Amino acid sequence: MTKAQAVLVAVMIALSVSFGFQKFDTLNDSTNSDSIKIKPDSLAKPQWASLYDSLGLKKQGLSEAAFYYAWYGFQKMNLANPILAIADFSQSSRNKRLYVIDLIKRKVLLNTYVAHGRNSGDEFAKRFSNDNSSYQSSLGFYKTLGTYTGKHGLSLRLEGVEKGINDRALERAIVMHGADYVSESFIKNTGRLGRSLGCPAVSILDSKKLISMLCNGAGLFIYSADQQYVKASPLLSGLKLDKLDHTFGNPLLYTSSK
Repeated sequence: MTKAQAVLVAVMIALSVSFGFQKFDTLNDSTNSDSIKIKPDSLAKPQWASLYDSLGLKKQGLSEAAFYYAWYGFQKMNLANPILAIADFSQSSRNKRLYVIDLIKRKVLLNTYVAHGRNSGDEFAKRFSNDNSSYQSSLGFYKTLGTYTGKHGLSLRLEGVEKGINDRALERAIVMHGADYVSESFIKNTGRLGRSLGCPAVSILDSKKLISMLCNGAGLFIYSADQQYVKASPLLSGLKLDKLDHTFGNPLLYTSSK
């Protein structure tokens, strides 16, 4: 092999090696490009949605809207007791539609029956009022106060915190108490739960346990798919009401005010 031939062979080898590296680099660039397709921040669920899913609340019948509204409003209340009770009055009274959730322990403490007011409807609650002697339930957010013993036994006072919506709760004596018409036997006999004079009445069996969980500074949210309430609620102001999905952004985390 002449010197010229040797040089030509060396050049060809160099070009071949260079081309091989170029192909390899191109393949690497393509692979890396394909692997960066997801923007985690844009697809990550907000914490209220993650909690809703992790607690299995959909399977237990609680609507996503009810939980999101309760979560959002609860942040604004800034209560000392991180226990949130949600009465989902969009459901039939035949369902266990009261959900008691510990937001710190991220745990459903109780899921049970709760009654609505007699003039709010029969099986379903459809009408709501803040008026005295209306015998209707009032929607919205409540702060729990202390207990007393009255004609229904141990009872829990409720302070409605939304002006014009439920702020007459104390003067109307709207309280949580046990009642014999809140039972599975009553449902079997009548096809629905019994009804109160406007109080979120619970079963006698559950009443002491519930009141112990909720007394002195917990939150109660009474929900209905009533857009008139949602639009009027000062605690829900700022929410997007056109649709409910996982794109609302990340609401505030619950922080104890203790």
